[in-house]
Amino acid sequence: MSPVQLAEKNYERDEQFTKALHGESYKKTGLAALISKSKDAASVANEGYFKHWDGGVTKEDETKRLSDYSQLTHHYYNLVTDFYEYGWGSSFHFSRYYKGEAFRQATARHEHYLAYKMNINENMKVLDVGCGVGGPGREITRFTDCEIVGLNNNDYQIERANYYAKKYKLDDKLSYVKGDFMQMDFEPETFDAVYAIEATVHAPVLESVYSEIYKVLKPGGVFGVYEWVMTDKYDETNEEHRKIAYGIEVGDGIPKMYSREVAEQALKNVGFEVEYQKDLADVDDDIPWYYPLAGDLKYCQSLSDLYTVFRTSRLGRLITTEAVGLMEKVGIAPKGSKQVTHALEDAAINLVEGGRQKLFTPMMLYIARKPENAKD
Repeated sequence: MSPVQLAEKNYERDEQFTKALHGESYKKTGLAALISKSKDAASVANEGYFKHWDGGVTKEDETKRLSDYSQLTHHYYNLVTDFYEYGWGSSFHFSRYYKGEAFRQATARHEHYLAYKMNINENMKVLDVGCGVGGPGREITRFTDCEIVGLNNNDYQIERANYYAKKYKLDDKLSYVKGDFMQMDFEPETFDAVYAIEATVHAPVLESVYSEIYKVLKPGGVFGVYEWVMTDKYDETNEEHRKIAYGIEVGDGIPKMYSREVAEQALKNVGFEVEYQKDLADVDDDIPWYYPLAGDLKYCQSLSDLYTVFRTSRLGRLITTEAVGLMEKVGIAPKGSKQVTHALEDAAINLVEGGRQKLFTPMMLYIARKPENAKD
């Protein structure tokens, strides 16, 4: 189905590299975890990621990134996971915000809303595609009491997810599996439901990852996804628009941003019946989804919000960048750490601009069902 060659499965190599790079840092958080990395292995990860991003936006540049989708994403999350947790928390996604609702509360509600729209319940076995460090899975299993299996291609994030599951005594409901979502190792028709929260955007071809999800779903099963897409206002031939999309791609480890139309058609092409679709960013909310990155402190609803939003604001990011640069200069942080913060800065600027111009949404919600009479 996919014109992109699937990545070689070399889990032993990935595991060995993870141990060499991260060691026991999965037991730490934020900058404390960052400075615990192997400097040599971090340099390899840095080079492995940034070789794909030299400003090239030609079809040839794009094809190279698409063909190396697995390692591109693997290296990206080796580099940024600690920064994500430091700045954002353990749920790596955006949310809608309401007055009187704190940042963490909004994050949980966004996860609850997806589970509600999918009708997830305690009798279901559910797959979390691209589970990160397990934040949404922990929240959804508390909310529904379902069993969740998290699929992740990054060994370090799996270590952290397992660490949290045991810490919060949820390891009887949560488990994590190493794997490429473009070629899943599960038996067909294993899961009652599958969800993905801002994760399948890392696929080189959406139709291919949706096809894998369709395969592992039981007939009648439901798939819910918050998808990152460029909206109908996006014009690929517009230089400013393409610059925004490229900034999102390079700063977020994405081989290629696709349009809303491509995502919807991909779901239908593999056999899903799309029951519900809505761009949750294209609403009249008083507080925009990108406010933490824009640093709009006026929208903060609690003291903890002030701390979070200051860290994610432009000034907060600048302070982090300079602090990391100093740690790198004196040999505390791995070489290339400051370059990573620059990439995250590019992403933040372009995410905000894409949001303001309504060219991009991180929460195109699709609820799709595999037909009861489906035959794989």
